[in-house]
Amino acid sequence: MSRELKDYLTPKETADVLRVSPITVRVWAQKGLLKASTTAGGHRRFEREEVERFAREKGIELSEDTEMRALIVDDDLDHLELLADVFKEHLPDVVIETARDGFEAGQKVASFKPKVVLLDLLMPGVDGFKACRSIKENASSKDVRVIAMTGYMSDENVRKIKHSGAEVCLEKPLDIPRLIALLQEA
Repeated sequence: MSRELKDYLTPKETADVLRVSPITVRVWAQKGLLKASTTAGGHRRFEREEVERFAREKGIELSEDTEMRALIVDDDLDHLELLADVFKEHLPDVVIETARDGFEAGQKVASFKPKVVLLDLLMPGVDGFKACRSIKENASSKDVRVIAMTGYMSDENVRKIKHSGAEVCLEKPLDIPRLIALLQEA
């Protein structure tokens, strides 16, 4: 499913549209090849028209698949519903899918192609550690952001999940403003 580009794009969104890495976009912006605005918080934003101009000039075919998709993986149905409600209220443009275990998560990562996975650590069957490693070891999903979450926060769990490829591990109950901020970086 594609949708029209927003008026201003983040570096990650710009990279997705131009089919390059965010680092490449930053380098182009630093060299003045791709004009960017800066927010009050110091973040770069790229005008849609500028991205389109740059793509035409460089002969880059734009990807229109900029839709934000998130997969929520948790064996606790109440927690899945809570997070779905959080998305509907605070991030209504994000398309979400859910999975109840690591095995189902693997299937949905392949078919749904999320940009971010919220992943519970301790689930029956394939746990979050194995699921994260599987996501990160697969060439087609290695760039998917994994945000881990657990009700059993420990230094060991944090170390293991980060070693498996997660960018952060959040403690349940989740700090919703922090989660939203992390998701808006996607």
